[in-house]
Amino acid sequence: MTETETSELDDSFHVFDTTLRDGAQREGINLTVADKLAIARHLDDFGVGFIEGGWPGANPRDTEFFARARAEIDFRHAQLVAFGATRRAGAKAADDPQVNALLESGAPVITLVAKSHDRHVELALRTTLDENLEMVRDTVSYLRDQGRRVFVDCEHFFDGYRANPEYAKAVVRTAAEAGADVVILCDTNGGMLPAQVNAVVSTVLADTGARLGIHAQDDTGCAVANTLAAVDAGATHVQCTANGYGERVGNANLFPVVAALELKYGKKVLPDGKLRETTRVSHAIAEVVNLTPSTHQPYVGVSAFAHKAGLHASAIKVDPDLYQHIAPELVGNTMRMLVSDMAGRASIELKGKELGIDVGDDRELVGRVVERVKERELRGYTYEAADASFELLLRAEVEGRPLKYFDVESWRAIVEDRPDGTHANEATVKLWAKSERIVATAEGNGPVNALDRALRVALEKIYPQLAKLELVDYRVRILEGKHGTSSTTRVLISTSDGTGEWATVGVAENVIAASWQALEDAYTYGLLRAGVEPAR
Repeated sequence: MTETETSELDDSFHVFDTTLRDGAQREGINLTVADKLAIARHLDDFGVGFIEGGWPGANPRDTEFFARARAEIDFRHAQLVAFGATRRAGAKAADDPQVNALLESGAPVITLVAKSHDRHVELALRTTLDENLEMVRDTVSYLRDQGRRVFVDCEHFFDGYRANPEYAKAVVRTAAEAGADVVILCDTNGGMLPAQVNAVVSTVLADTGARLGIHAQDDTGCAVANTLAAVDAGATHVQCTANGYGERVGNANLFPVVAALELKYGKKVLPDGKLRETTRVSHAIAEVVNLTPSTHQPYVGVSAFAHKAGLHASAIKVDPDLYQHIAPELVGNTMRMLVSDMAGRASIELKGKELGIDVGDDRELVGRVVERVKERELRGYTYEAADASFELLLRAEVEGRPLKYFDVESWRAIVEDRPDGTHANEATVKLWAKSERIVATAEGNGPVNALDRALRVALEKIYPQLAKLELVDYRVRILEGKHGTSSTTRVLISTSDGTGEWATVGVAENVIAASWQALEDAYTYGLLRAGVEPAR
């Protein structure tokens, strides 16, 4: 780190990330070394103080990660942390292979996991309570003598404290006296509640004088609240994972914890300007682990500052702070207005402003749009999930006519079931574009795919901009109906041009007709987005 960067933050409060170890234990996450390196870069760029990389010596992947991280990453803000356990019972730390593997990792900081629940000592380690304390003392002292900074994770601390508070505190005291910089109280089973955490941390801090941290699992849905309750009680080290990834239901989520510390507590825990990177980093890490970002995640979800109710929109039009606890730009997010059958005039006006369409003071126009949205949503359309279709609807009302790049004469999709058990899907599209009648036929791996290809074949010669378009998501929902297989079908299509993505909606009594509507809107919006002038 440069002198300028190190002077931004002092050592009085730690943000410690364990995505690469504890977070990687989430079901469905399987990180390669390259994945871990990519996540480490994102976390360092975000500005966390410590990145726990894994358990070197325990598996080849983590050993390789530490070797490559030293050679390939120039950490600007974070220190790399190796995780391991206290030495074995009856041995010496200096002779323990896994302890020495921690040193060989080259990490400047080492986190040791130690048993602090008396039953775990006796049943899992199969040793005495006194020997467990000696294991903590010997391992911490040895690593300190080797020039490493040491943190100690007291595993199952809160359950252990409930069972035998004096022994749990003895583990904390022993670790601190041996030279551990921070002793972390771990709610390993995730069963604690905020008031309980606050009371225990307050007592342990008063009785031991050790510098304390908190590691909270989310099994009660309280990991973030428990982390902040520990801070209220005097903890100065918080352990979190990106997006709350972790075993079972996860860990304390790094992003709401950091945002709360900076914006609610007034603590400077990130370098200047890094809080605005919160949303970007959250989504970037989700991409690396191949999990869809949670749309409703606090601070960073796309719905975190999305407003739907007409009453909310009316208030936001006057002052956005009336229905938002912070300005979304502080964490790199944006406010969104959702248009639905709950929309009022203010929702339409604000959404138009968001889209760059000035509806001015035309109350009659806005009223028509409100009524049209409500009427169409009654039939099954949804505009909160299809901004592009809503923009086309709004522009049609503002300009007094639909936005048209082509006129469809007819379309047809055929599914052929052949005697050999194979299927053929063929579509034919007849349309007019720039005074030219075009007939195009294409095959696909389904009737909708065939229609998409036929429409593309028909239009690409006239509108080469469509070559960049790609259908990236396709969702079908059968809406409530009274006619069995003729129930209303809603289709949502997401399309990309390589630089952005938009959603369109279609509703009809069959899935192919609904799909065609959504495809028409998708191509029309793609041409609008590309700056192509409408045909008329």
